[in-house]
Parts: sequence; structure tokens; C-alpha cells
Amino acid sequence: MRKKTDMVLAKRIVPCLDVDHGRAVKGVHFLGLKHAGDPVELGRRYSEEGADELVFLDITASPEKRKMLHSVVRGVASELRIPFTVGGGIRNIQDARTILCNGADKVSINTAAIENPSLVTDLSETFGQQCVVVAIDAKRRCEIHPDHVVVQTREGPCWFEVYSYGGRKPTGIDALGWATQAAELGAGDLLVTSIDRDGTEDGYDLELTKEISERVNIPVIASGGAGKPEHFLEAFRTGKADAALAASVFHYDKYPISVVKDYLAKRGVPMRL
Repeated sequence: MRKKTDMVLAKRIVPCLDVDHGRAVKGVHFLGLKHAGDPVELGRRYSEEGADELVFLDITASPEKRKMLHSVVRGVASELRIPFTVGGGIRNIQDARTILCNGADKVSINTAAIENPSLVTDLSETFGQQCVVVAIDAKRRCEIHPDHVVVQTREGPCWFEVYSYGGRKPTGIDALGWATQAAELGAGDLLVTSIDRDGTEDGYDLELTKEISERVNIPVIASGGAGKPEHFLEAFRTGKADAALAASVFHYDKYPISVVKDYLAKRGVPMRL
């Protein structure tokens, strides 16, 4: 179970740039990608608007088995005054070192961690635990599975399956067990994305986020489904997340970061304003 602390830490609001060949894009359930803007311009805007961190994910690097576009990473990093996490196509220590040398503060790994869990430990020991984010893309499977953790949800008994290669490949791995293992291996943060909620703006998968948050002693970033300030509040109060990531709600100017933070602060959520 999660270790409790007397410290009250500020919750983080984290915009995300899903990048496809140098363009920021957004889809629904990881599909139907549409242009969302220039990543450098968006990064600058979010930094100025008061984002606590920025996440940059090259979402086609792993499926296409290619290296990340370092020039785009450098361009975004040059405009930021906040911590910068970069993921996509990172397969080994050298890939991570290159990304960090191009301006990232943290690296995010997903597919490589699933296929080679020891990479999480290697990265943590090389660059420090605070530098390593393990991203978990998960989808509900509402049937009883003897080898996985089944959770009683509003839809009935479900388990959560991990997907790799940008949400394209089901792995058969239980997300709750993998989250626990990743934390034990040396991850500094877990970025937990609900494929079911991604791009829907219907709210985060609170049951997925809460189940993982209660099992690990490292920060959990909720991702997938934010559509209004109330959803962020639910992620923190019900989902017990330490940070909330969003894209569409920020990209298309539905709710500026300052509005979301002000809403949360007025309801007692500790924020950096």
C-alpha cells in the first residue's frame, strides 16, 4: 500500500504534447489524430500560462521503430521555464542520454520498459529516480481473469490491460501489477493513461487511477479524459492522483491553465499559483 506522509505537496497540472513527425496532434482513444498546433508555440504558451510541467510524447516513434526528432525536442525545451518530460522511441541508456542532452529534464518510457523491465532500474541508477517516468497505457477488460487483479467497477468486475507501441498492441499484462513492479524497479513517476477515456473529455478513469495510486509510493499522473475543471478535481480527490495531465482542454482554449488552477485552489486543492 502507498506510504502516507504528513507533507502537503502541491498538485501538478501538466499539459501534454502528442507529437507526430513534428506536429502536435490529438485523437480519441489514440486514433483519428488531428492537427493541434505547433509544439514549440504550444510549449511556450503553456510555460507562460503557469503549467507545472510539460510532457512531450513522440507517439509514432515506437510504432515506426525510429528515433525521436531531437530538433523538435530542442525547440520546445528552448522555450520552457518548467520541468520537461520527453518520451517516445527511447530504447536504451544512450537514447535517454541524448534526449536529456537535448533539453529534457525527465525521460518517459513505455514499450521499452515492458519489453525490458531492467531498463527502468538502469535509467534510475544512471540518471536518478527523479528522472524516470514509466508511462502505462491501459484499457478496461470487463471479464474475470484468474491471473490478474479484478476490480469491482461501475461496469462490473474488470481488470486493466497494458498496451504498448502507442496503444496499438495489447500485452496481456495487468496494469495494477505492472505499476507496482515499475515503482519497485525505480520509476520516479507513473504516467497512467486510460485508453478508454483518451480524447473523450468525459473525465478521467478514476477507478484505474485510484487503484494504482493506492498501490505505489511514488507520484501518479492521471491522464486521459479531462474536459473541464471538475474533472481535475475528481482526479485529485477521488482518483488520488498527484498530478493531472491533459491535452485537448488546453490545446483548443476551452479552459486555460490559470482557470483550472484557480478553480482547484478555491476548493482546497494545494496548487502553485
